[in-house]
Amino acid sequence: MGNKVLVVDDATFMRMMLKDILTKNEFEVVAEAENGTRAVEEYKANSPDLVTLDITMPEMDGIEALKQIKKINPGAKVIMCSAMGQQSMVMEAIQAGAVDFIVKPFDKGRVVDALRKAMG
Repeated sequence: MGNKVLVVDDATFMRMMLKDILTKNEFEVVAEAENGTRAVEEYKANSPDLVTLDITMPEMDGIEALKQIKKINPGAKVIMCSAMGQQSMVMEAIQAGAVDFIVKPFDKGRVVDALRKAMG
């Protein structure tokens, strides 16, 4: 089966869009979450190969969720999703261990490239 992905975004339509891109490109979306707290729970429950993680979310933001996921598994592969103008947060995420980032609105090709690259 394809690589297992956890999709995290507080916007339902964003999760749907990502899920659509991923499933058409042989990735398997095993779980989704709408905030950082749920993201960490879903990560523990599903041990995905890859996580797409929105930076700006209620309850626990993407940076904090990334740090928590890295505590669970230092080798976790996490790709951050950011809106335009979040460069400083993207840099912080990369320093905290994110492997890459994709910018909204999503470019399908870029999303697939980033995920394939992350999986090596």
